[in-house]
Amino acid sequence: MTERTHTTMESHPDILEMRERHARAERAVTTQQGQAVEAMALITGLYLAASPWIAGFNDFSTLAVNNLICGIAYALLLGGFGHAYERTHARAWAAAMIGVWTIVAPWVVAGNVDTTRTVVNNIIVGVIALALALATSSAAGNTDKGDRSSTRMAR
Repeated sequence: MTERTHTTMESHPDILEMRERHARAERAVTTQQGQAVEAMALITGLYLAASPWIAGFNDFSTLAVNNLICGIAYALLLGGFGHAYERTHARAWAAAMIGVWTIVAPWVVAGNVDTTRTVVNNIIVGVIALALALATSSAAGNTDKGDRSSTRMAR
């Protein structure tokens, strides 16, 4: 039989780098810009989910269901990005794809749903969602760049 040695997290070889990255991510999330982007993303997602009933195109069931699902997904992806900041980059790109999908959805989903009301609503919300996702991705990328430069400087 082989013996297993149980090590604690304190003995991890990269513990200092991991702590520094966590501290840097916490500082970035607590900025006013980070909090504002998170709040606007949550509001955008919730509006996208409710937009068929707010803008008055809930008669188009395929687009209404599409917007409901996309809005909930968007709000879940970016609404809590501060809690998982180190994984934000991938989540932000997924949210950006939801923004792009929101823009093209009136022409792609089944049925004849490309009315002026649906097109204008989805383009405006999609562009806002895309911009917020790109801002989130940029903030995550800046934290990653900071990690790499501090690692190089320490060597």
